[in-house]
Amino acid sequence: MSPQASVPLVDVDDQVVLLDADRQPCGTAPRLSVHDHDTPLHLAFSSYIFDEDGRLLVTRRALEKRTWPGMWTNSCCGHPRPGERIETAAERRIAQELGLVVTDLRCALPDFAYRATAADGLVENEFCPVFVARAVGEPNPDPGEVVEWRWVEWDDYRVAAERTPWALSPWSVEQMAAFTRATHPLAIVAPASH
Repeated sequence: MSPQASVPLVDVDDQVVLLDADRQPCGTAPRLSVHDHDTPLHLAFSSYIFDEDGRLLVTRRALEKRTWPGMWTNSCCGHPRPGERIETAAERRIAQELGLVVTDLRCALPDFAYRATAADGLVENEFCPVFVARAVGEPNPDPGEVVEWRWVEWDDYRVAAERTPWALSPWSVEQMAAFTRATHPLAIVAPASH
């Protein structure tokens, strides 16, 4: 056996950035290995994407997703790769997952973090800045990521998060509560240019 054959290959495209208690990078780990019953704090992002009429794109997670399969949630989430700017990661995942290009990407909730435990005991533990953006065109999602999607009015989604939190992803519910205490997302996104 050659020395090269004994060295495990690391897929840097599927690594997450681990964080210490001060939210500073302290290492990396394979994405699938960190999402378990004792998930370490790691870097992520969420995004809320709006159409030209100001409607929010909500998505239903594919049924084969490891975390919260089949749940309705915000537009897109993901993890920056080691050394990747978080804004670049957001644009990359939005394109991969939703088939969308976005404009006016802005960080709306820079300090958002959450920890949630699913019914099966799987834990999410993320420092997760939240972005807002405007969509160019209509989504064409990857069916391995998104099983359904729709454009909804912001206030309708906010009310759903308040009244039926069990029907939405836990991070989205917490983010919606944070948005109601902050500026409305459309006030953060620059006006669309026509």
